[in-house]
Amino acid sequence: MKRRLVLMGGAAAAATLLSGCASQTLDAYAGERPELDLRRYFNGRLTAYGIFQDRSGQVVRRFTVVMDGRWDGDQGVLDEAFTYSDGRTERRVWRLTRQADGRYTGRADDVVGEASGQVRGNAFHWRYTLRLPVDGRTYDVQFDDWMYLMDERVMLNKAVMSKFGIRLGEVTLTFVKP
Repeated sequence: MKRRLVLMGGAAAAATLLSGCASQTLDAYAGERPELDLRRYFNGRLTAYGIFQDRSGQVVRRFTVVMDGRWDGDQGVLDEAFTYSDGRTERRVWRLTRQADGRYTGRADDVVGEASGQVRGNAFHWRYTLRLPVDGRTYDVQFDDWMYLMDERVMLNKAVMSKFGIRLGEVTLTFVKP
């Protein structure tokens, strides 16, 4: 009996550890409020504050982004102006299309192919490959991007960057509408 309890306890511990490794699912956010409507949230001007952390968790870049969004039906443009803590600037213009069932696709000049994502409840899960310049070379890195609407003004964003399945770091952003 004692041995069986030990084995059951070990199995329960293993199951707990394995479930901690499982990926989150978009469906888990279906009932969360406030409900995210990208066309409403990314309409007009907003500001984001962000950091990039390397694999060790060290903050290696800080930045702000001023965004101007506009929509015409299911077609949207999100114009992002980045300013990094070292003074460097960059611009990305997303062209977004709302599809059926809360799905979105997007393109930008430095995005390889097409980005795709979906909204459920207060969350948006978005995946894409970004062509990043680093020290005179360019690298194609994958972004696994999650956004969470906190209230009508604030959205949190966490993206994991990887290449060949190896985690390179994380980008964390806070979007704020005036």
